[in-house]
Amino acid sequence: MKKHTKVIELLNATPVQTEVKVKGWVRTFRNNQFIALNDGSTIHNIQCVVDFENTKEELLKRITTGAAISLTGTLIESKGAGQKVEIQVTKLEILGDSDPEKFPMQPKKHSLEFLRENAHLRVRTNAFGAIMRVRSTLSFAVHQYFQERGFFYVNTPIITGSDAEGAGEMFKVTALPFDKTPRTEEGKVNYKEDFFGKETNLTVSGQLEAETYAMALGQVYTFGPTFRAENSNTSRHLAEFWMIEPEVAFNNLADNMDLAEDFIKYVIKYTLDKHQDDLKFLEQRLIEEEKNKPQAERSEMNLLDKLNFVLDNNFKRVTYTEAIDILRNSKPNKNKKFQYAIDEWGADLQSEHERFLVEKHFKCPVILFDYPAKIKAFYMRLNDNTEPGKETVRAMDILFPGIGEIVGGSQREERHDVLIEKMKALGIDEEELWWYLDTRKFGTAVHSGFGLGFERLVLFVTGMTNIRDVIPFPRTPQNAEF
Repeated sequence: MKKHTKVIELLNATPVQTEVKVKGWVRTFRNNQFIALNDGSTIHNIQCVVDFENTKEELLKRITTGAAISLTGTLIESKGAGQKVEIQVTKLEILGDSDPEKFPMQPKKHSLEFLRENAHLRVRTNAFGAIMRVRSTLSFAVHQYFQERGFFYVNTPIITGSDAEGAGEMFKVTALPFDKTPRTEEGKVNYKEDFFGKETNLTVSGQLEAETYAMALGQVYTFGPTFRAENSNTSRHLAEFWMIEPEVAFNNLADNMDLAEDFIKYVIKYTLDKHQDDLKFLEQRLIEEEKNKPQAERSEMNLLDKLNFVLDNNFKRVTYTEAIDILRNSKPNKNKKFQYAIDEWGADLQSEHERFLVEKHFKCPVILFDYPAKIKAFYMRLNDNTEPGKETVRAMDILFPGIGEIVGGSQREERHDVLIEKMKALGIDEEELWWYLDTRKFGTAVHSGFGLGFERLVLFVTGMTNIRDVIPFPRTPQNAEF
């Protein structure tokens, strides 16, 4: 039997003079009579009307913003504007007091920086309640999409001895003492005396391990935390974030693009259907925020328009070479409006270039593919018949409005000899990845996959502009609070 009813259920109920019990936190208390109560189940509060003439003064004084309370009363049709129902309170109990002089989340507008400093309480605000409900539903939609299509969920290691990206910016995992670190005769750290007997790190990606499982289970996905020791204090970087990485045996690059487009549209539509009220609130918040920006920096589309823009358009597929030609001949490039000029084939595209292709040139989401081999990872399949010096790989990136790249993926290099050559050229130790190379020796086959940074997706769907605001407790350089 339910101990109490959720606010979201009460707001959708028909008022039939029934007795209800509800628990939550006080948002506001007006005129010693009207409590706006929220329990986190919805962005909306329910109005609870207290009979203040027959309620003790000491109890009324304890109904403060942030206090946890339990109410019993009658659900009736509301006479006030803005709500269908309200509760006439017959019994009120304070579960947890909140000192109004000290509680930081007062009913006023707080800066995002202030809220980050109070990340343990910021979810009590409308904006962060909405963001975290959307995040939860997006997460569920990820699992539902893959499970409905016969994918198997694989938990890849968080502690690993391999660097999938080749970036080298990894957090070391060690049990060695820092004051008396064992050394070899050459003076290097002796990892043979460490817990794992070798150098280990926190993972930057579960891709390599997921590939091995795809070559037995057919289609798998990972969805877990990943870590980058990149000293980037920007609005787009976190040291700890979550990655979605499907890997599919027998899929080529075209299949991979189909899967990524279908997947993104599914999870956005699922969330849009479930969270209209939260997303409308976040859209209005964005409109208010953008009023303070110069016209040139404002978004051309509102949040809901942007989400529907992705759902309603087929993603345009364009080769890197075509994209470079478009960018090289574009007005912003010729008029030197780009911060990074595009002058030659082989340049790594920046966010401003990606957004130009999506927002100005094609006016739809874009999938760029067949990138220069020299700017992509070792495991991406080398294209046949490319001219020397202009080798390309079967890579693909999906570009979105307002955000640039949101997905990166590729057809994987399935040929053992070609993979060995690529690793040698990049100085990657074959012995470290012997197990990965084994999959190319025993029953190799074409296979593909992609990675989607979950926080990037939440950022896009909520319309927030700083990635620190879409994860409960952000981990960034010089910050591991909470």
